[in-house]
Amino acid sequence: MTLLVRFFEELFSGAGLAMLGGALTALITGIGSAKAVGRVGQVASGVLAEDPSIFGKLIILQALPGTQGIYGLLVWFFVMIFGGFFAGTASDLTIVQGMLYILACLPMMIVGYLSAIYQGKVAADGVALVAKRPEEQSKAIVLAAMVETYAILALLVSILSIMNVG
Repeated sequence: MTLLVRFFEELFSGAGLAMLGGALTALITGIGSAKAVGRVGQVASGVLAEDPSIFGKLIILQALPGTQGIYGLLVWFFVMIFGGFFAGTASDLTIVQGMLYILACLPMMIVGYLSAIYQGKVAADGVALVAKRPEEQSKAIVLAAMVETYAILALLVSILSIMNVG
């Protein structure tokens, strides 16, 4: 019983909450990116079975929804730096600061996941466009990149918020 109590005391400390926020951000955006990149890859595989010569045009579309996972990892890294985890001062975080780190991570956590999913859908449709008209690759990339705008805005909000917790 004492071990369980100690676990929850550590988890719900300021450092535990901050770590939870950063880790969930990396996890959730990574899941969204993996699902989206996988879906685009499935569609691209079908197209490549018919025309392997357009592989170079399709790989860019497949890679685009993977950026949200990178952004989630970047947010985790900022939490680790500004939360004092690398400097060994994370134990000084209050519960309020830990909660603020979770709140700071929410924009990237939510928008990162959703934008990865929707960007994957747009990119998968872009694969179909390139399959029929390979010369229109740039249009397919621009359409998919438009969704990226909101992931970048969420990244900016999360990073600026993290930098102002302490």
